[in-house]
Amino acid sequence: MRTLLIIGAGDIARRALPLLTRHWRIIALLRRPEQCAQWRELGALPLLADLDVGRSLSRLAGLADAVLYTAPPPDSGQHDPRLRKVLSQLAKTASLPQRFVYISTSGVYGNAAGDWLDESRPLQPQSPRAQRRVDAERQLRAFAMLHGCALTILRAPGIYAAERLPLSRFASQAPLIAADEDSISNHIHADDLARLCAAALRQTRGGIRVYNASDSLPLAVGEWYDKLADTLGYPRLPRLSRAQVQQQVSPGLWSFMAESRRLSNARLLRELPGCLRYPTVDALLREL
Repeated sequence: MRTLLIIGAGDIARRALPLLTRHWRIIALLRRPEQCAQWRELGALPLLADLDVGRSLSRLAGLADAVLYTAPPPDSGQHDPRLRKVLSQLAKTASLPQRFVYISTSGVYGNAAGDWLDESRPLQPQSPRAQRRVDAERQLRAFAMLHGCALTILRAPGIYAAERLPLSRFASQAPLIAADEDSISNHIHADDLARLCAAALRQTRGGIRVYNASDSLPLAVGEWYDKLADTLGYPRLPRLSRAQVQQQVSPGLWSFMAESRRLSNARLLRELPGCLRYPTVDALLREL
């Protein structure tokens, strides 16, 4: 059985594990020893290392046939030094992973003023967070082209699930943008993103392939929160003009609210079919 190395042992990787253990021997890179027992129970072999400490990654070389990389970059800067350390270690042996799957973000496109975007859209990151993801994508592209590895990049928008709803927004009462000025975005259910990771790893296609890992229904941000409020019995959040909201919310929150785009997932539906059990957020809301 081939070996898969998971780097970024978080929620999406955990959701993908039942699909992955059918086909792979799993090694999960973990930072904290107390995580090991849980991942063993899930069917993975723990490997302790810290992405911020290069010398702790020396055991990665020659370890796996494929890599699922879901770890985020650091919280500051315009580059992803964590990924750079990993790729440096992997390149120290001739036995390289033949396939990478990387979860990126739709934020790499920047603000498209509500336009429809497919994967050919030029990248125009407008926040340091998105710039770090662009750097990661470029590092992986260069590595894949140099070493002849297959690479799949999944550009995900807002990830949600029953356990991953933005309920803190209702507690803070941070205002939303008025409907006639609102931004548009897509979403992806965490289980669907996990299924996409597993499907991408099963692909036999070589080369580099990028997918908008998104659902099929772009929504105004305020409409998403209105749907949540109505479903869960919360009062709807207040609406203000775009300029007023920018003045009242944190710069970090505004960086998410300001950008507007509609993602086309036509390529995903065509090449990775059957992964979207939640084609719109309404499917989850009906369950709730």
